[in-house]
Amino acid sequence: MSGIEVFVDDSPGEVRGVVVRDGRYERLILQREDEPATHRPGARAVGRVTGVDPALRAAFVDLGGGGPVGFLPLSKGGSVREGEAVEVEVTAAPREAKGPALRRLGPGQGPVGLIAPGPDVVEQLQTLAPGVEPVRGVEAIRAGREAEEAALASGEVFSQWGLDLAVQRTRALIAVDIDHAPTPGRDARKGRAEANRRGLAQAARIIRLKGWGGLVVVDLVGTALDPAEVAVMAKAAFDGDGATFGPLSRFGLLQLALPWRDRPVEEVLNDAGGRASALTRAIAVVRALRHDLLCDTATPRLVARCAPEEAVLATPLAARLGPRAGVRSDPGVAAGRFVISED
Repeated sequence: MSGIEVFVDDSPGEVRGVVVRDGRYERLILQREDEPATHRPGARAVGRVTGVDPALRAAFVDLGGGGPVGFLPLSKGGSVREGEAVEVEVTAAPREAKGPALRRLGPGQGPVGLIAPGPDVVEQLQTLAPGVEPVRGVEAIRAGREAEEAALASGEVFSQWGLDLAVQRTRALIAVDIDHAPTPGRDARKGRAEANRRGLAQAARIIRLKGWGGLVVVDLVGTALDPAEVAVMAKAAFDGDGATFGPLSRFGLLQLALPWRDRPVEEVLNDAGGRASALTRAIAVVRALRHDLLCDTATPRLVARCAPEEAVLATPLAARLGPRAGVRSDPGVAAGRFVISED
C-alpha cells in the first residue's frame, strides 16, 4: 500500500478519518457524536414499518432513537405491512431531507432499536487502507483541516498537467468540467487523451473526498473521442466505487451513476444556508485548543475566547481536554473566529 497515509483526529465532538493517496486527499470521514448510531452505514437495527408507498415500491421504517425514518425499497414480489417489525441494515446515511436508506435482512425480533453499530472511523480506514497504521495527534489535526478545505472546494487546478477541473453538485447531478491547456509542440490527440485520463482520475478522487453519489456528467476534452478508450479510463478512475456507466455522447459527455453511502461533507459541516454551523464552529474551537495544548506542554492553561453561541457548545467539549483547557465567551469576537492565549 505504498503511497497511502491515514490519519485519525479524535477531537471531542467529532472523529475525523483522512486518507491521503500519492500526496492528495482522497477520503474525509466525519462522525459526529450527536448522530444516531442507527443511521450509520453498516448498522443493523430492528425497525417498525410506519407506512408503505405502493407507487414508490418502498416502505418507511422507524429505527428508534429519533431522526428521520428510514427508506426501505421493496424487491419485486416483496411486501411488508404497516406496524410490522423488520430487521434492516443501513446502506446509506441520511442526506438532505432523506432518511437513511435500508436493506431488509428479515423479520424483526425484539424491541425497536440498534442491534449492531456500523463501522467506526478506524474500522473504515482499516478497510480502505489495510495494514496502514493511522497517524494521530497534531499531524492528524492538520491533515483533517486541510482535507476539509479540499472537500469544500469547487474544483482544483493542476498546472503541471495543464488541467483546470471543476466539480460541482446540483439537486439533479454532479457536473464535472475538464479544461485543458495543450502543450505547444505536443501531439494534440495524445494530449487530449492524457488530459481526460488524469481529469477523470482526479474527478473521481474529489467526488470520493466530498462523499457524493448520484448521477455524474463529465464534460471531457474534445468531441471526437474513442468510446472504448474513454470507458477504460473511466472504469480505472472510478474503480471500487460501484459506478454504473452510460454511453459517451457525441458532444463528449460521459454519464455515470454512483451509489450513495455517506452523508456529504458539506451537509455535515454546514447549516441550511451553506455556512459553517454553530456546532462545526464550536468543534473547530476545541480542535484548535487541543492542537495548541499538544504543541505547548509547558503552559499551565490555555483559554479559547470565542463568540457566545460557540462558547455554549464548546465549553463542555473543551472540559474533556482536561484542566489545562478552557473556553471563555467573548461578544467582541466574531462568529467563526477565536483567540487562544495563556489564561
